[in-house]
Amino acid sequence: MIELTVNNRKLQLDVAEQMPLLWALRDHLGLTGTKFGCGAGLCGACTVHLDGKAIRSCVTPISSAQGKRITTIEGLSAVSDHPVQLAWIAEDVPQCGYCQSGQIMQAVALLAETPQPSEQQIEQAMAGNLCRCGTYNRIKSAIRRAAKSNESMAVAAVNTALVDNEATEVRS
Repeated sequence: MIELTVNNRKLQLDVAEQMPLLWALRDHLGLTGTKFGCGAGLCGACTVHLDGKAIRSCVTPISSAQGKRITTIEGLSAVSDHPVQLAWIAEDVPQCGYCQSGQIMQAVALLAETPQPSEQQIEQAMAGNLCRCGTYNRIKSAIRRAAKSNESMAVAAVNTALVDNEATEVRS
């Protein structure tokens, strides 16, 4: 039994310890916003937060999430009004949208760590997230917009998303 907190819900999952976190999220918890891209941790489509840090869930065994907090795109905001999501909308970032949840999760982690990133910091942080539609300039514009909207918004949003919920559920 693996115990973890996903989007503020304490859970117990009866799954194999080496199961990739991605499949536990998608197949066992129904959180399909996190996407499968390459399966090798190279494209970023599966990016989620583990204790506030961006990780690739396709190569992260669920056992390494034992006792930790996981935030998926669904956990950022119940109504898609997280400041980074709003910046994404304002900058008309997505085309096909497949990579966007991973892009947003990476951007939120960047802004939580560096509320006012330089262009170089944005490029470095986002370099591992691929967009097959090539909306990189709009992604960078959205990150700059979110950073300008409120220097501390990303830190506050991540901290809010990571607050423990006392409910415990068992799923298999």
